[in-house]
Amino acid sequence: MTLDPVPSSFNMASYVLARASDDPAKIALAVLGDDTDERWTYAQIENAIRGAATGLLTTGLASGDRVLLRLGNTPDFAIAFLACIAVDLIPVPTSSQLSVDEITKMTIDLAPKAIIAAADIALPDCTAPVIDTATLVSFYGMLPADYTYGDPDRAAYIIFTSGTSGTPRGVVHAHRAIWARRMMHDGWYGLTRNDRVLHAGAFNWTYTLGTGLMDPWTVGATALIPAAGTPPDRLPTLLAQHNATIFAATPGVYRQLLKSPIAPIPTLRHGLSAGEKLPNTTRTAWTSATNTPIYEAYGMSECSTFISASPRQSADVGTLGQPQPGRRIALLDQSGTSGDTGQIAVHESDPGLMLGYLNAPEETAARFSDDWFLTGDIGRRLPSGAVAYEGRVDDMMNAGGYRVSPIEVETALAQHPDIHEVAAVEVRVKSDASIIAAFYTSTDVIVDTELAAHCAAHLARYKCPRIFIRRDALPRGANNKLLRRALRSDWEAAHGQT
Repeated sequence: MTLDPVPSSFNMASYVLARASDDPAKIALAVLGDDTDERWTYAQIENAIRGAATGLLTTGLASGDRVLLRLGNTPDFAIAFLACIAVDLIPVPTSSQLSVDEITKMTIDLAPKAIIAAADIALPDCTAPVIDTATLVSFYGMLPADYTYGDPDRAAYIIFTSGTSGTPRGVVHAHRAIWARRMMHDGWYGLTRNDRVLHAGAFNWTYTLGTGLMDPWTVGATALIPAAGTPPDRLPTLLAQHNATIFAATPGVYRQLLKSPIAPIPTLRHGLSAGEKLPNTTRTAWTSATNTPIYEAYGMSECSTFISASPRQSADVGTLGQPQPGRRIALLDQSGTSGDTGQIAVHESDPGLMLGYLNAPEETAARFSDDWFLTGDIGRRLPSGAVAYEGRVDDMMNAGGYRVSPIEVETALAQHPDIHEVAAVEVRVKSDASIIAAFYTSTDVIVDTELAAHCAAHLARYKCPRIFIRRDALPRGANNKLLRRALRSDWEAAHGQT
């Protein structure tokens, strides 16, 4: 498969909503819950997005301005995101869990011209004007703005990901990024306009935004999102009641659902999994319980997903699947030579690849080897062409689908007055589950609840360690480098997780 070139004059939001006129009365989005019956037709969602775009321009914002999104788990998040892109503003979605300190640090480099914010979400300490949700909603009824077309390589949005330096990095994506997602429709989803896709995540998560909303809308399908606060054990009922055909979630959600018997879901064809490695035990248990497969995908913030299983190409046991048709993938050794084992790399010509890291040209360049973007993860190619995941090049951690830098967690814990040294490590607690652990040195043992409260004051909840372990000393190598992997292997060996 060769992907058609991106049109020379392009707008990402226009592309996402191009099918809205096919059936304006069709349900584009349903928010599901016991006490919720919120439905948006294609006509309503497009009018709200284009009306919001008009309203944002009336505030004085201009093409190229960055707009920080501090919104919760509501449709307003997706509307604001696409409204910005429709008129060449650059939205910056962020987790609502971030603390004042965390979001302020990110904002220094970002320099937003406005912030769209819900009342109960932490705001950065900066001078950018705030547009509250009531004002945003008032824009929905305005005359629809015209889409702004232009070079598909111009910036469309920025997302933040944790870096090995411990400082979150802004990843700048072009309008063309949505064009690359066409390769996921067959290469992962098996997506058609007749599908009803239920994503278990919140609106304000980029996995939900792409897989749960924009991709279904691109083909004219229906997106189903659980209402805020919906407990995981309600999801199977919602899947059945609302005739879902595809279910998308992280491995952690699948594990939670499998704790109880799952009633039949007659319309479900398959599940999708991304965000972290899917354990084979979870995959097998889900298939046994529902008689449907799970198709896993591998990707990253810099390029979304590009290796996956799909209804057309199931994965070999223990692998991530195949490179999606149209993707150029290589496994590079330390000399940059392509082979059957090496660092997973994506060719620079991929339209889904980022433009670069925000205000960091040297760091951007460091991620490339000749014409290839280096993911930092090791893969092994099987004779079938499938790629098995072999682990990370660095010590990045994964918490519920979010990549978390150990240095960021360590920096927060080091502020505790009684801690001398600290190391944050992802450790396996079961064959199919891992958590963030904090190993520390101190004069005396510090009560876990005290450390947990300290972390909660400085870190988003998903970054907070689940366990705290005191050590007399932390292992270091000959060059005094902290040996996080030694901590992980020793702890797992002691707890029967080797």
